[in-house]
Amino acid sequence: MTLLLLAGTGEAQRLATALAAQKIPAIASLAGVTRAPKGMAIPTRSGGFGGANGFRGYIAQEAITAVLDATHPFAAQITNRTAEICADLDLPYCQILRPEWCPEDGDKWSFIDDEDQASAHIAPGSTVFLATGRQTLHRFANLEKCRLICRQIDPPDEPFPFDGGEFLIGRPPFTVEDEHVLFKELAIDWLVVKNAGGAASRTKLTAAGQLGIPVLMINRPKQPDAPCVNTIEDALSWVMSL
Repeated sequence: MTLLLLAGTGEAQRLATALAAQKIPAIASLAGVTRAPKGMAIPTRSGGFGGANGFRGYIAQEAITAVLDATHPFAAQITNRTAEICADLDLPYCQILRPEWCPEDGDKWSFIDDEDQASAHIAPGSTVFLATGRQTLHRFANLEKCRLICRQIDPPDEPFPFDGGEFLIGRPPFTVEDEHVLFKELAIDWLVVKNAGGAASRTKLTAAGQLGIPVLMINRPKQPDAPCVNTIEDALSWVMSL
């Protein structure tokens, strides 16, 4: 057996450590978006596969016998393609998908399906904190009349894609206190977040709630109709059942 672990999340890090401890043959795959990712406890490759045909070729080349998808909940293209190819090859596949965030008492959340809908909620002149990553930054051009602050892990290779924006470099995790202080210093009017879920990254939502900052929450893309678990323990149980 050789398991392919599609990584890029905290769950993937912990799964890799557990797989190594159980001496389960496995390879982790990173998309290569972050320049200096944390090391993993199992052999790791980085970068794309070269499309669907490249992924099929990699599976054959490495004699992959099962795929555990621990990518980000918004990595829809990778997840859907992987689930489809695994089904076609009759290859065991499972996705680990952390539960979505839900608002708590006092939270002021609005939900959208697409970044293009942001301008219908956020007034021109607002100071907006984008906790959505740089890959989808271009989709917020409809907020160009606002002051946009986009946080990312690595320093940018290019300037902000439109007027009125700036990058803020920071590597998680961030505590609630960290986020509270930051939002006050920047005088944030709106927080924009993808509904990624997870306890570690919820701190920004807790801080926003404490400060009365409204949140624009981007709903998750549709997930594949395929086996799915919500916890690391259940993911490991799936692996052990193979």
